[in-house]
Amino acid sequence: MDLTWTPEQLDLHDRLRSKGAAAADWQALADLHVMALPVPREHGGLGHSALSCALALDGLGHGCRDIGLLVAAGAHMWAVALPLMKFGSPEQRRAYLPGLASGRLVGAHAITETEAGSDALALRTVARHEEGGYVLTGRKRFVTNAPDADVFLVYATLDSRLGFTGVTAFLVERGQPGVRVEDEQRKMGLDSCRWGQVVLDECVVPDRMRLGVEKQGSAIFSTVMAWERTLLLAPLLGAMERQLEECVDRARTRRQFGRRIGSFQSVANRIVDMRLRLETSRALLRSAAWELDHGPADGGRRSSSPLPELVKLQVSEAAVATFEAAMQIFGGHGYTEEAGIEERLRDALGTRISSGTSDMQRDVVAAKLGVR
Repeated sequence: MDLTWTPEQLDLHDRLRSKGAAAADWQALADLHVMALPVPREHGGLGHSALSCALALDGLGHGCRDIGLLVAAGAHMWAVALPLMKFGSPEQRRAYLPGLASGRLVGAHAITETEAGSDALALRTVARHEEGGYVLTGRKRFVTNAPDADVFLVYATLDSRLGFTGVTAFLVERGQPGVRVEDEQRKMGLDSCRWGQVVLDECVVPDRMRLGVEKQGSAIFSTVMAWERTLLLAPLLGAMERQLEECVDRARTRRQFGRRIGSFQSVANRIVDMRLRLETSRALLRSAAWELDHGPADGGRRSSSPLPELVKLQVSEAAVATFEAAMQIFGGHGYTEEAGIEERLRDALGTRISSGTSDMQRDVVAAKLGVR
């Protein structure tokens, strides 16, 4: 496993780190070509590997302070553009990937339902096959980017009795008859990562808009989860590093009882633990990204790698712990809106739920390890 960075990879990291501070909205990210990172060059993207994307997004997270915006862009890339790259027909790739890469089109991944959250493939949304296409009926909840999306990747079952084996994926455009987006309940954080409900009421989808073949939805979803759980939170590494730097500066300059607070073991230990969490998270994420590019490091003897779930679990939990510790180090000021730590903590709490809760990640890893 070679993790030596090329000059091109380092230049990309440094550029996004330095210019990310000005990335205040979706268009600003598009101008930095963030959404183009993984998309092949023939479809208007930059064609970077998973490992290059991991390093680039790490840098972006250090520069850009809006975690919600970065999560929204990640959902767009890893849950819509990526499955189109892997499973889309040539016509589908030509139709959507250039717009998704440029940020002109916004993608949303519609799978969660009221009764299908962690059990994502226990869907009630039904796809009824008719001549020339399918008729979709159902309601999707907590759909990231739904209020702004131009294209939805929707999962539906051909027959609820088939369970996950009947799930099929479809591309549905905003404005099609039978599709509407409704408001969702307000979140406690990730404000720039807007979500909504997607209602499908006898929505007719032609055959050419099915992604992959019938009953391939579970395979598509598994691929999405491997990439999303590995890379969605890569920007949090940069955010944790920036928070660590701020805490080190605080420990060196803030004085209490006639001493710098960094001389107190409780403060110093918190900062050391921040660095430990950062380095552990970074190493694990980069190993998982390398595996996406090259396959398991053991030569494929493992049938299903647990690294994506371990990354999602580790990074989200590490971010919560880091921002909570930062609040303690900054004391009363850390609890103010001005310090910005409370917003980062609220955002980080949301990352422990999105793309599968921490408990769900542990459950999946246990299954992959053969524990149950």
